[in-house]
Amino acid sequence: MPSALADGLTQLSHFFQHEPWSSMGKLLLAGLIGTLIGYEREVHGQAAGLRTNILVCMSACLLMLLSLFIPDIFDRLDAESVVRIDPGRIASYTMAGMGFLGAGAIIKGRGSVRGLTTAAGLWLVTALGLAIGAGLLIPALVTTLITMFILFNLRMLKPDIVHDEHTLLTLKCCCQERPLPLIKQVLQQYKNLKIEFINYREDRESEEVTYTIRLLSKDDLDWGQIVSSLLKIESLLEISWGEANVP
Repeated sequence: MPSALADGLTQLSHFFQHEPWSSMGKLLLAGLIGTLIGYEREVHGQAAGLRTNILVCMSACLLMLLSLFIPDIFDRLDAESVVRIDPGRIASYTMAGMGFLGAGAIIKGRGSVRGLTTAAGLWLVTALGLAIGAGLLIPALVTTLITMFILFNLRMLKPDIVHDEHTLLTLKCCCQERPLPLIKQVLQQYKNLKIEFINYREDRESEEVTYTIRLLSKDDLDWGQIVSSLLKIESLLEISWGEANVP
């Protein structure tokens, strides 16, 4: 038998000798926890779903087991050796590297950022895998239970939370009328609506003036009612609104 293969088998047997099959159990537990969290992400249509969370959690667990095993590889070295073993180094770089994968799950829109929960979930799954690999099974299980409660139950409360909303309202009017005071009067009727600034553009050739109004409101605002009120302005030719950048 080649010496390299013999050394590999010796190290492998040494890897499991302290607690038989414990490492295999940790990997299976990491896969199960990744399945639970990944299932919730998959159900809600996130890109990082079932398979991603399973692979991340099991990979983190395996890396933690490897990190703990490295000192055993060099146990023959004495105190005068120049080799310095740090079992936490792989774990720290694992968490740092997870930032790149989590960043890929974040999508930034004009007025919102989506995917933060998925990115945080990947970071958490990595931490759970490391914890399981280190043998902290009870803390990992408790964290998993709390995580599942948060992901499944707090989502139900989210529709009840009223958020700030930034909107750009564009109004094209007849140049001769200039109904800006009337427009402001209509908008100021709504107490949850605040005018942040107004941009003005006039086209002398077409005799049209365009007002771009940045508004701060709550996401439960009835835009249908606002549009109906604005359409009563006779000089109004065109109206549109869209999502604005978050300042």
